[in-house]
Amino acid sequence: MKFIVLVGDGMPDRPLKELGGKTPLQAAETPNMDLIASSGVCGMANFVPGSMPPGSDVANLSLFGYDPLKYYTGRGPFEAASMGIELEDGDVAFRCNLVTVRDGTMDDYSAGHITTADARKLILELDSALSSDRIKFYPGISYRHLCVIKNGPRQAECTPPHDITGKEIEAYLPKGQGESVLNDLMKRSAPVLEKSPVNKKRIKAGNKPATQVWLWGQGVKPSMPTYEKKYGLTGSVITAVDLLKGIGICAGLDAINVPGATGYLDTNYRGKAEYALKSLKVKDFVFVHVEAPDECGHNGDIKGKIKAIEDFDRLVVGTVLKGVKSFKEWRLLVTADHPTPIAIKTHSRGMVPFAVTGSGIVKGTVSRFSEKDIEKSGIKIEKGYTLLSKFLKGKVE
Repeated sequence: MKFIVLVGDGMPDRPLKELGGKTPLQAAETPNMDLIASSGVCGMANFVPGSMPPGSDVANLSLFGYDPLKYYTGRGPFEAASMGIELEDGDVAFRCNLVTVRDGTMDDYSAGHITTADARKLILELDSALSSDRIKFYPGISYRHLCVIKNGPRQAECTPPHDITGKEIEAYLPKGQGESVLNDLMKRSAPVLEKSPVNKKRIKAGNKPATQVWLWGQGVKPSMPTYEKKYGLTGSVITAVDLLKGIGICAGLDAINVPGATGYLDTNYRGKAEYALKSLKVKDFVFVHVEAPDECGHNGDIKGKIKAIEDFDRLVVGTVLKGVKSFKEWRLLVTADHPTPIAIKTHSRGMVPFAVTGSGIVKGTVSRFSEKDIEKSGIKIEKGYTLLSKFLKGKVE
């Protein structure tokens, strides 16, 4: 049996007056997800426990089948695993965004979705200027990077920058344990970046500069059972986001790098699907993640979010549906991790729709893949981390 999980990050939303009371998922043309919904079983799942923040780290850990209340130690450590950084006892890994702050306001949590090439140069410049025996910077992809602090302030209260777009940053700077260390690093990053030839070139080209780093999402090295031990499966993860790669690596999955995978609207959608099908020739399981709908939600971009959903449906879901026919037995799950409503430009709590089709799955009563349609199925999974095992067993109810 071959198992495929397809995730459109942040696809669910709220009804928008600009769309006549529809959500972007309802407004989008999604014939392939509709086919999965109408040919299989659908339901709603909650991937974020009530006591935890609705972040992609918590939600996707649940999606991979791990109870976040038991296994979650922070976002940074998963990104460290993705980047091949071996954390030692006492190391605290922080997510390190390159951001654009103007006049004390968070203008852009991604520094204009800075390219990986430009970002890498900036992070290496920061590491050269600010690193020490205790502090080290590591370049990642686009605006997403890492800062590891030995015996760092794990309990500091840090805010994700994508939660405060358009807001003054003063009220959201790190607080509590180690706040002086974190705020000092963030403050000292500004003059280094201001002097960088990379930023001067970006400004000249009309792009947003990276004006400082923003530290958040800290944690220590997690300990998780692998998929082979937990489910008896081998598998792969395909995503442009280090966080998701890291969760997959900690789960014992191979992280496949797809050329042109950017984590945004220009990502190589079809390539992700093609690499997934190729992986399934030698593996049992593949997890494919697409970040673009979430990014458009953060940006408040209605048209972009609809386009991201439609591209995900046509190029990822459609390609996989055609390709799986070459396998004798297969089962496919399509879902999201959390809502990222246009109206608030950040993640929110709430159940998300899912649909399962393939071998051993009995057809249900839903005809379209949308929040409203699938909610009518009556199937609700409150502990979202259990969905993966239900999917693998073919008993989703």
